[in-house]
Amino acid sequence: MIIAQITDMHVMAAGQMAFGRIDVNANLAAALARLAAHDPRPDIVLVTGDMTFDGEVDEYTALAGIMAGCDIPFHVMPGNHDNRARIRAAFPGHDYLPRGGFLHYTIDAHPLRIIALDTLNPESVDGQLCARRLDWLAARLAEAPDRPTLIAMHHPPIDIGIGWLASDRFEGRDAARDIIARHGQVVGVICGHVHRCVQAQWANTVVHTGAPTAYQFPLDLKPHAERGWVAEPPAYSLHYWRAESGLVSHTGYADGFGAAQEFIE
Repeated sequence: MIIAQITDMHVMAAGQMAFGRIDVNANLAAALARLAAHDPRPDIVLVTGDMTFDGEVDEYTALAGIMAGCDIPFHVMPGNHDNRARIRAAFPGHDYLPRGGFLHYTIDAHPLRIIALDTLNPESVDGQLCARRLDWLAARLAEAPDRPTLIAMHHPPIDIGIGWLASDRFEGRDAARDIIARHGQVVGVICGHVHRCVQAQWANTVVHTGAPTAYQFPLDLKPHAERGWVAEPPAYSLHYWRAESGLVSHTGYADGFGAAQEFIE
């Protein structure tokens, strides 16, 4: 099974540029085109949040228009730049989305089970898994202990070494760790939010944060690194799962680097 992941698209209203310079809408369209060109193609696309720049209606209109060009089944979940009601309105045919409350759900139609979590806190940029969401996660893991499971959510529960992106403000992070660590079927946790591709061990599994399609945050590990962005190529993740070998994660880029070349002796 091949799972594509796109994240942190930060789509703007049609004709707008992020920071007046970055065509984030074109970046998303380019990433989707690259995914469509893969052979074999992904079975599913997971969209791990921050789909829009500010959660505005016209941004969701633009997002829905771009995503309409994706003919691979895709599933969305919210990030801190998103709005639950507007997500539902933008994707009315996505019946997996709960009609009210948190936008968490399971995908059970594939060999690898997927649990999508809603870590949005409308009052903060930081992640939140409240008691209700933690109870929901524990129940979902308990009901299928023998099924290999991938968890997807926006906010990563790890620190990545970039100080201003510290995860210690993620409410419920430690409780989620304890729940997940008790369930050996979890093969990985995929996230977004930090605008870099990072892997780390956590809760007896591996966390992968996907590189964004929109723009990247600088790889600056100084203790007091300043906030900022860099125009590295828009990217996506491909997660390749087989029962006999587990989960393997790759990063691909929307920018073309030319066709594969033969080695010259």
